[in-house]
Amino acid sequence: MTPGARLAAAIEIAADIAARRRPAADTLKDWGLSHRFAGSGDRAAIAGLVYDALRRKASSAWLMGNDSPRAMLLGMLVRERGLDVEAVATLANGQGHAPQMLNDDERARLASATMDDAPAHVRGDYPEWLDPYLARVFGDERAEEGEALASRAPLDLRVNRLKGMREDALRVLSDLAPEPTRWSPDGLRIKLAAGAKNPAIHAEHAYIKGLVEIQDEGSQLAALLASAKPGEQVIDLCAGGGGKTLALAAAMENKGQIYATDDDKRRLAPIHPRLERSGARNVQVRPPKSVGTELDDLAGRADLVLIDAPCTGIGAWRRNPDAKWRVRPGALEVRTKEQAAVLDRAAGLVRPGGRIAYITCSVLDEENGAQVRDFVTRHPEFSIDAPVAAANALGERAYLFRHAALLTDEGVLMTPRRTDTDGFFVAILRRAA
Repeated sequence: MTPGARLAAAIEIAADIAARRRPAADTLKDWGLSHRFAGSGDRAAIAGLVYDALRRKASSAWLMGNDSPRAMLLGMLVRERGLDVEAVATLANGQGHAPQMLNDDERARLASATMDDAPAHVRGDYPEWLDPYLARVFGDERAEEGEALASRAPLDLRVNRLKGMREDALRVLSDLAPEPTRWSPDGLRIKLAAGAKNPAIHAEHAYIKGLVEIQDEGSQLAALLASAKPGEQVIDLCAGGGGKTLALAAAMENKGQIYATDDDKRRLAPIHPRLERSGARNVQVRPPKSVGTELDDLAGRADLVLIDAPCTGIGAWRRNPDAKWRVRPGALEVRTKEQAAVLDRAAGLVRPGGRIAYITCSVLDEENGAQVRDFVTRHPEFSIDAPVAAANALGERAYLFRHAALLTDEGVLMTPRRTDTDGFFVAILRRAA
């Protein structure tokens, strides 16, 4: 397919997403099945156009003066891809299967329209209803924070110290040109150009043998800030597919014990092959029971309970731009209730002197600081560890990290704009000895 034909296909798919209100991934899959002539490179390029258009949906509509699928794609080429009007006109030239030629209004807007007078939610490309929530956290910088959350994420890997060191992974993955991450001592980053196809990491020998796992640097840092130590008794209360469980096992050098569970056994399913591949031998997976008794024998025994809490996922918008336009105010209320419940459950599992590491991939205070404040009100036997002290887990990187991240009274907030990671919040809550 020509670049123009790919753009036309992306406009068609964007129209289907808008008309039927379907997830982008489902719509892209259906399009691929009904257009089998499109090769894998074509499908990847078209998906990249669609997801980039979703990243810049609000600002593209402002730029173009309307919110049609065509306007969304054309505006994105300027906002996200940095093309000028002539480059866009080359793609939309009306020839073959390319979109029809630019009209005079489209040319004028692509050439001269600016975001100078746009409201914050438009410049930041996020839903308008979220503006007061983001303003409470970021103030006048919320548009810039939103814009960073809208950019495409790199591909981050975590090197598994149970199988080797970062230098080993750099060598065996050299054809992918990975670079050491800025903060995580175990991280590698593969930068992706606009429209580039993700490398097939799952087919790499380093992945198959467990040397590397796919994990955003912010997620790696969240696990590191929990400071799990060899020999400790650790519970991963919302383990899901096991990303942080594996990071904890490596940090603990396979010593001590990790109990991994989740309230949905389907989310736990991927953890078993990942554990086998990783070489982690100190992990016991406990599927949930209908009466919630799978951890009863651990009450008051845990040195650390890690909560990767259910949340709105706002911090992961770079990886799932479709999600930000699908999230609704009601979801925030549901998630905050779930977070309070899992925090209360964790409280009964921690030994005197032990701690809870509360983690979300959200940037909203309602899911972060407010949850922590409410928790210590309900459980006065717990106190909040100073975020400055928690950052010391990063060793020589701690000083610069403390100045990059947003440190609140309750915890550490990472964002793409500040730390070049996904958005993560980490708080350490310690039970009195």
